[in-house]
Amino acid sequence: MTARRTQRYDEIGYWSELKLEILRKYAQAYSKIMAAQSEPRLHHVFIDAFAGPGVSISRTSGGFVAGSPLSALSVSPPFCEFFFIDLDCDKVAKLRELVGERDDVHIFEGDCNRILLEEVFPRVKFEDYRRGLCLLDPYGVHLDWAVIERAARMRSIEVFLNFPIMDMNRNALWGQPEKVGEKQRARMTAFWGDESWQETSYVEKETLFGTEHEKAANVAVVEAYRARLRKVAGFQHVPPPLAMRNSQGAVIYYLLFASQKPVADHIVTSIFDAYRDRGVR
Repeated sequence: MTARRTQRYDEIGYWSELKLEILRKYAQAYSKIMAAQSEPRLHHVFIDAFAGPGVSISRTSGGFVAGSPLSALSVSPPFCEFFFIDLDCDKVAKLRELVGERDDVHIFEGDCNRILLEEVFPRVKFEDYRRGLCLLDPYGVHLDWAVIERAARMRSIEVFLNFPIMDMNRNALWGQPEKVGEKQRARMTAFWGDESWQETSYVEKETLFGTEHEKAANVAVVEAYRARLRKVAGFQHVPPPLAMRNSQGAVIYYLLFASQKPVADHIVTSIFDAYRDRGVR
C-alpha cells in the first residue's frame, strides 16, 4: 500500500522538496555555529509559523517526506527549543502525535501573526542571549508585515520567507488592478506593510488610447519587497532570492532570507547559488 492511500496528507511538489533540502542545510550550519558559541552561551531556537502535520506526500515518488518540523528536530547539534504553529487543528493534532511529549517542543494552534508577536518572539530576546531561525512559509498571502518588522528590530531572529508570487498574481496583481476586490487588496497591504505595493507592482505603458498601467515583471515585484526588508524592516543582509520552480520550470514562489549577520548572508548565498538552475527548462 502506498503512502497516498493510508491517510490523507498534503501533497508537495518538486519545489517544496528542494526547499526542505535548503532549509536542512542552513539549519544544520546555523545550529552548529550557535552551539559552538560559549562566551556568552547562546540559547538558539527554531520557529515554524506554518508547520503543518509534520509529514507530507511527494508527488514525485508517492512516498512520505519529513516536513520542516521533523527536519529541524533531526538537526545535530540540536536546537535548544522548537516552536511550531499552525491554524489547522487537524494538522496540529497530527504534529503533536508525531512529536510526542517533549519539554523542548512547543506547539500552538491558531493565527501565527498573533502567536508569533505575543507568545513566541518575546521568548527570543537579543538581550537574553537568545537567537532564533524562523521559517515563514505561508500557504498564500497570509502573513502580516508586522511580523517581519518585529523580527528585524529584535536583532535576534533570522528569517526564511516564502514570497508567494503565484498567489499574488492570481488574486491581487491583475492586469486590470481596478477590478481587484477589497479583500484581496487588504491582504496585499497587510503582507506588504502599506499600500506602496500598488505603485511598485505596476508600470506605466503608453498606448494609442493614452497611459495605461501594466503589471510589473515578477522579478521587479520581489526585488521591491526585498528592498523593503532592508530599508523599511531593517534587516542588514537580504541576499538575492531563489526562484522556486516546478518540474516544468514555472516560478511558484521566491524564497527569501533576511538576517543581521554577514556570515548568514554568505552561507545562504552559497546554498541558493547551488540551486539556482534546478527546475529551469
